[in-house]
Amino acid sequence: MTTPRLTALDHLVLTVTDIDTTVDFYTDALGMRIEVFHPADGSRRTALIFGHQKINLHPAAAPFDPKAAQPGPGTADLCFLTETPLTDWQAHLAARGIPIEEGPVRRTGANGPILSLYIRDPDGNLIEIATPII
Repeated sequence: MTTPRLTALDHLVLTVTDIDTTVDFYTDALGMRIEVFHPADGSRRTALIFGHQKINLHPAAAPFDPKAAQPGPGTADLCFLTETPLTDWQAHLAARGIPIEEGPVRRTGANGPILSLYIRDPDGNLIEIATPII
C-alpha cells in the first residue's frame, strides 16, 4: 500500500486579538478580501481570501473548536508569493506607515529561490512577501 499524499493547502487559521484590526491590515496592506461565512454549527466566522487560499480568523478570547493545542496571537510565520516587484511593495508599505523589518533578502521558498521582504501584522505575526527569482 502506498502512503496517501496531500495535494494543496486549502486554508490555515490565525488566532488574533481583534478580528476587525486584522481584517483592516490584511485587506489594506496586503490586498486580501474579507469573507464572512456560517459553518454547519451556525456561528459567524471571518476569513481572508487571496488566490485560491484563505485564512480563517479565530478570536483569541474565544477560539472556535477544534483548535490548535495552544492557540495564540503572534505565533505565525507566513510567506506570501507575489508577482508585483518588491520595490512597489516597499512604496506601498511605506505609504501606510508599515515598517519593513528586513529585506529585500534572498531566501529559499518551496519551489526555489525567492527575494523577500519581512513585515509584522497587528498581532506581531511575521509576514514574508516574496517574489520568485528566475
